[in-house]
Amino acid sequence: MASMRDIKRRIKSVNSTQQITKAMNLVASSKLNRAKSRFNDTKPFFEATKRVIANVVKGSKGVSSVFMQERKVSGKTLVVVIAGDRGLCGGYNSNVCKAAMEIVSQKESSAVITAGNKAREFFKHKGVEIADSFRDISEKPGYVDAFILGAKIIDMYEKGEADEVYFVYTEFITTLTSEPKVIKLLPLDPKDFENDNEPHSATLTIYEPDEEAVLNYVIPKYINTVIYGGMVESAVCELSSRMTAMDSATENATEMIEHLNLVYNRVRQGAITQEITEIVSGSNALE
Repeated sequence: MASMRDIKRRIKSVNSTQQITKAMNLVASSKLNRAKSRFNDTKPFFEATKRVIANVVKGSKGVSSVFMQERKVSGKTLVVVIAGDRGLCGGYNSNVCKAAMEIVSQKESSAVITAGNKAREFFKHKGVEIADSFRDISEKPGYVDAFILGAKIIDMYEKGEADEVYFVYTEFITTLTSEPKVIKLLPLDPKDFENDNEPHSATLTIYEPDEEAVLNYVIPKYINTVIYGGMVESAVCELSSRMTAMDSATENATEMIEHLNLVYNRVRQGAITQEITEIVSGSNALE
């Protein structure tokens, strides 16, 4: 059995860890509120952009756009993965990376663009080609980050370096629940917009110079918005996962300290009993 000194050292170590996890829980909780506010602010812009594309598609009678033309996939499949820059957030990073890896494993030729250090480390370890990587944006992404990432995707798609693009991020369900989500970003499926039930006035709208030019202008904005929305939603999921993980770690540390205190008291009681026994035995021997 360990000595009282070893047990006290262990209690002190666990107590220090508990203070760290408790502080990280509070920090994640504070950041989570701001992240949720940003997430809610992005929804109206996303829906408005989608309505514009839906109106053009509905009123154009089959207009063609380079971003909606289905290609024969003979080149690379590009997978864009949004993960975290740091760990200590449960299975958040591993779940989204595994979801992206499933797509990569099903394609003959593929490359990934990673946002977050953990995604970059995962695919580097797996030996997957990394077309580009972005860091230090996972907890507080900006629209500029989404714009740069979107420009990279569109450039590769227009040059024929990627024939299809998938976007993988984490969907927020509740504070305790989130799951990876996969979106086929390019080429866009017109049916995704034709099924939109919002009222529109496409028949009264005149597009200059024409519908195709308008689509080719609006769709990149839509892609940037989808990426930004995915980044913001993933940030909410990362922070909620970290808050939950740190809360669980704090509770585990509390239970461990209680157990170690019990062990310490037993060892101390045993030591006292032994000392009393030795004193009594010595006293009896003198008599």
